[in-house]
Amino acid sequence: MEFTHIDKDQRPTMVDVSEKKVTERIAIAESIVNLGSDIMSAFAEAGWSSKKGPILDSAIIAGTMAAKKTSELIPFCHPLNLKSVKIKIEPADSARLRIEAKVKVLDQTGVEMEALTAASVAALTIYDMCKAVSKDVTIESTRLVVKTGGKSDFKRSIQ
Repeated sequence: MEFTHIDKDQRPTMVDVSEKKVTERIAIAESIVNLGSDIMSAFAEAGWSSKKGPILDSAIIAGTMAAKKTSELIPFCHPLNLKSVKIKIEPADSARLRIEAKVKVLDQTGVEMEALTAASVAALTIYDMCKAVSKDVTIESTRLVVKTGGKSDFKRSIQ
């Protein structure tokens, strides 16, 4: 197994993408936030608003901002000129929200980390805005769902 961010001297390094072709690259990540059915229905009835403001809108804005800042947060991520960040939040069931972050770029490297960061920060924002109501809110998972446009495409089944 070869780690791309470790050089021949076993030192951390940023991957050189200068020889790669510029292609359209898309990544989709998801996070699942478990609010519990009582909290879910209470916020749904309240129009997804809390004392801190509009929960879902705030999460979408935070996730979008995070995608644009990924290279400042993850040491070896390349700064990218993102072409699109779309975040969708919908019920996964009666207790959980599913956050989907889709990120697109025309570049020499992929946007998996940007999509994962967007989904993660959107989930953290929901957690932050709901924690005063319940300490039982949990972020269950964050994962890459789709990656296209590089040398290897990837698609995970969504449950």
